[in-house]
Amino acid sequence: MPREFHASKIDRDHATTRQCGSEAYLAPSRKTHPAMRTDKRLALIIPARVAGAVLALLGWVIGTSVSAAEITVWAWTPEFNGAIMKEAAARYAARHPGTRVKVVDMPKNDLQQQLRTLLASGESTRLPDIVLIEDYYAQKYLLSLPLAFEPLSGKVNYPGFARYKIDLMRANGRLYGMPFDAGVTGLFYRRDLLARAGFTPQDLEDISWDRFIEIGQKVLSKTGKKMMVLAPTDLTLIHLMMQSAGRWYFTVDGPLDITGNEALTAALATEVRLMKSGIVQVVPDWPDYAVALAKGDVATMTTGVWYTSTIKSFKGQAGLWGVAPVPALCIAGAGHVSNLGGSSWYVLAQSPEKATAIDFLNEIYGKDVDFYQSILRTRGAVGTLLAARGGKAYMAGDPFFGGDKVWQRFSDWLAKVPSVNYGIYTVEADAALTAQMPALLNGAPADQVLRKVEQQLIGQLK
Repeated sequence: MPREFHASKIDRDHATTRQCGSEAYLAPSRKTHPAMRTDKRLALIIPARVAGAVLALLGWVIGTSVSAAEITVWAWTPEFNGAIMKEAAARYAARHPGTRVKVVDMPKNDLQQQLRTLLASGESTRLPDIVLIEDYYAQKYLLSLPLAFEPLSGKVNYPGFARYKIDLMRANGRLYGMPFDAGVTGLFYRRDLLARAGFTPQDLEDISWDRFIEIGQKVLSKTGKKMMVLAPTDLTLIHLMMQSAGRWYFTVDGPLDITGNEALTAALATEVRLMKSGIVQVVPDWPDYAVALAKGDVATMTTGVWYTSTIKSFKGQAGLWGVAPVPALCIAGAGHVSNLGGSSWYVLAQSPEKATAIDFLNEIYGKDVDFYQSILRTRGAVGTLLAARGGKAYMAGDPFFGGDKVWQRFSDWLAKVPSVNYGIYTVEADAALTAQMPALLNGAPADQVLRKVEQQLIGQLK
């Protein structure tokens, strides 16, 4: 059963007793002087005369708490998204007695399937009031189902959030959704392993991927440790590299951008060089990354800030880690800032509680700077509200990272993430590219691989 947060409700019977003093009117004390005793008929008349005044006073004292509202939220990853939403719910409930927020946790794939099925069927009664949507899929929902979500233009102060995040919520001239967590990226590295190879933290600042390979080969030679871990069919590194150069599978205006995409071509070529350099520990799938890092088999991990909680869970590694900007592709326009993942909250247009749902999201996620300090400390969650960057948690050093102000670094990079168009068909593009990765790693030219990817996508999108 999903955990729920309940606002602190006022017991109406007890409140009436406290405000009306019903014992004095309806049950005179046995010690009352005979001269003060009242005829039973008068005892019944008095409450009738004051009933209106009492109800008015009760309404004035309790305010909006008399009318309760229940908001249902769908999310995945209970230890992160679910837990954060529950904290937000508790904060809102404390300020708005009578409001109840129910968080329903389910696997991401199940959530997406149920959401698509219910929206397609027109069955609104089983839909939540608020749903979490991964940023990669936002455009697909907003453009293919334009009436399903409530536009929040004019209701949310969007300029107060990171620009790249807002661009993902724009459709048909309107903005939708409440921005949530960032996928801003960094190069996590083991200080001790780099030091054994003769490198300082400064040696990892603003480097290229070519220089990263050179450093990795020296680390391997000196320590016997691989520089990074990678699964051949995992495209997260390709995503990171593309966006660091401000490019994606699609142009800003929407058309396919596959062949002739310099950033995508350079990303594929770089991954091939990484694989052939000998500095990569090849694993079957994403969960194996954490195993390799926990064992100390690899020296770095280039990924989103959300992975910080995983790294900090490795026993005995406190103080051994640092964070640097991601390496850059060797092409014009490429930089050291990128994004991986991230998600945001969307209000369903047919929700009977959408006004309360919007107020809830706006009050907590849109304005509560202290909330963002709390979820950073407890969950390692970096939000995209720019005002939160000046809070104490963001400015503090982190002992796990040797006292470095890593959160300040991530928040600075956050404001510089290039905006790209994830489009409607990122999933299809990923699938087409994944199918071609074995050929690429076996020596097929990148331009040949990309022509096949483009041909497949053109056939699918007709």
